[in-house]
Amino acid sequence: EGGPPDHSYSLSSGTTSEELLRKLNEQRDIIALLEVKMKEMKGSIRRLRLSEAQLREEIRVKDRLLHAAGAGNRKRHGL
Repeated sequence: EGGPPDHSYSLSSGTTSEELLRKLNEQRDIIALLEVKMKEMKGSIRRLRLSEAQLREEIRVKDRLLHAAGAGNRKRHGL
């Protein structure tokens, strides 16, 4: 009685140093994997943003060509 409360998320007082070290190493491994995935995702985002910019530019060019062609047709038909 009088000791610290036992929380379900806390480690039991019987946990050995080896178990703690194993848990720490597992967490470090998880962090390392997540960091690699984060870098990969940042690369994917960068590539997608470049692709989006290229597609938007293609749309602008095609819109200009369509508007120019439409204006030329109206002039030829006397509109």
